[in-house]
Amino acid sequence: MLKWIEGRSGWALLAALGALFPLFAGNDYRLTVMSTAYIFAIATLGLNLITGYTGQFNMAHAGFMAIGAYTLGILTVDYHVPFWIAFVAAGAVTAAIGLPLGWLSLRLKGHYFSIFTMCVGVILFLVLEKWESLTHGAVGLMGIPGPSPIGPLKFETPAQMYYLMFAFLVLGAWVMKRITHSLLGRTFIAIRNGDDLAEALGIPLMRTKLLAFIVSVLYAGWAGALYAAFVRFVGPDVAGAQNTFDMTMYMLVGGLGTVFGPLLGSIAVPWLTQMMQFLQEYRFVIFGPLLIALVIFFPHGIAGSWMAWRARRAAAAVRPVAPATLPATEAPGA
Repeated sequence: MLKWIEGRSGWALLAALGALFPLFAGNDYRLTVMSTAYIFAIATLGLNLITGYTGQFNMAHAGFMAIGAYTLGILTVDYHVPFWIAFVAAGAVTAAIGLPLGWLSLRLKGHYFSIFTMCVGVILFLVLEKWESLTHGAVGLMGIPGPSPIGPLKFETPAQMYYLMFAFLVLGAWVMKRITHSLLGRTFIAIRNGDDLAEALGIPLMRTKLLAFIVSVLYAGWAGALYAAFVRFVGPDVAGAQNTFDMTMYMLVGGLGTVFGPLLGSIAVPWLTQMMQFLQEYRFVIFGPLLIALVIFFPHGIAGSWMAWRARRAAAAVRPVAPATLPATEAPGA
């Protein structure tokens, strides 16, 4: 089934369901929930590239998402820059800040890299909270304008904003799929499998890791810019570790190292928590054990576990069969 979904027909069906969702959503609240899920799905795709495909767990991912959000907010609110110019600048600024941070942090490996990026995330949060002259401090940026029209296309109603977020998600997923299925994507996987193996294959480790890091934070920066435009407000909490942990949970639920997995987790988990709202404070008592059970019995996530099971079936189907024992030939004259 997953093989069919990951084919062109499956992706076309998913795109059609997303395009038709406003017709049966019922109210603007559901459109808002889904639009927010799309934004975090874009950021999660970026985190999955550096974590699931390259094997480097960036714990400052939410911080880079906040950089994109604040860049758009500061340029549009304080300097009255047109929205789409500020949106492009949000990605450029995020990549520019990510370049030296990635160059420095990627010299570390394993847990040391994760701990270093966690510290970077804390520093980014403190900078956004304390640099009041630039970021407006703990108050945050309010009154961020929405996307300006593109020709006849306007983005004023919840449905129009939904389709904008959906279009960016489709574009982001398509680009990510092209990257991961290319030779470059295979080099990322080789690095994930082992630095020594990658070096033996002639892969330039630092340059390839840095490229994966830059593309990853670029996704985060543009997702943050979309979040700021959608919510019309941005505060230091966007850079909080909770958002990074949420995106990590989306990857774990859906499946690391797949394109479909992070999309599945980013959409399914928010809706699951929304469905449990009637339990109020008790919903996490139920959701927590469900998540633990999922990690125990499906360690590769839903999509990853399905792909692993399918790979085992394929391997069993092509396993060579031992030749049958031929009967002994009678000796002459017996």
